[in-house]
Amino acid sequence: MKDLSLSPHFRLAEFVKSSTASARGINNTPSLEVVNNLKALCTEVLEPLRQHFNTPITISSGYRSPLLNKAVGGARNSQHLTGEACDLHLPDEQTGKKWFLWMMDNLHFDQLIWEKSSPASSRHWIHVSFRRGYCRQQVISNIWKK
Repeated sequence: MKDLSLSPHFRLAEFVKSSTASARGINNTPSLEVVNNLKALCTEVLEPLRQHFNTPITISSGYRSPLLNKAVGGARNSQHLTGEACDLHLPDEQTGKKWFLWMMDNLHFDQLIWEKSSPASSRHWIHVSFRRGYCRQQVISNIWKK
């Protein structure tokens, strides 16, 4: 199942891999509903981003089972739990800012968040979510996670 194609450039394995899950023996296998949500996220957000910039997009965090989400300190209502969200690894800050601005202006999404690990950190990532039906188009920048 992990080899399942979600869209032309994304596979399920990218969204379920987790060093924390592997190290702790946590099952991070998604349900069919979660897989369908991941397909929508890929089709509506990630594929357009990849095609526009013609560059690979790396998922740093995708689906999280409830046990994995707790282990990594995720929010109780995280959209990672439903396959509606992922975090994008940024090759560098400048590229990340281009992606963020383009997504903000051109895509239909639920949340688009520019995150970093602390106020002084140079480690940034983009959290993006999509849900079928109503999407809030909520944009948040400069949020940090401990």
